[in-house]
Amino acid sequence: MFIREAELSDADIIRNLMWEAFSIYNNDNPPSGAVKETAETIREGLNNGEEALIAFVDNEPAAVVRYTKRDHGWYFFRLAVHPSMQGGGLAKSLIKALEDHFLTLGIDYLYCKVRKDTPENIAKYESWGYQIFEEETIQKPGKSPIEVVSMEKRLYRAESSG
Repeated sequence: MFIREAELSDADIIRNLMWEAFSIYNNDNPPSGAVKETAETIREGLNNGEEALIAFVDNEPAAVVRYTKRDHGWYFFRLAVHPSMQGGGLAKSLIKALEDHFLTLGIDYLYCKVRKDTPENIAKYESWGYQIFEEETIQKPGKSPIEVVSMEKRLYRAESSG
């Protein structure tokens, strides 16, 4: 596996990974907005301050996480692992790479939002050291409300011994 920062030309890769990973939520009410994003909206995001890391396995795109600066600090979103690669620790490795990236920049705090109706995702983030700090209802015009939790983690450099 290798991980690299995304470029504008990777918008189709990012979209495809998100569509594959988030399609399991198509029957949710409302469905995930990830499957409505296009390569163009992703390019617009990348042109306007969003960034992404892409993980490759055997030179094939396998996972992506997007991130940006928001009010509370650095926010990551749309963590997506290709269904054929899920369950193998790829998401955890990608988030660890993101955390390490931020530590090298002197940033010690990350947060994300998770739908409350995905307790398995909340538990996964908790196992990675993220804690719930806020609960809210997101209401978009003409759509059903979405209950979400915001989860945060303080990042620390591992102390070297010896």
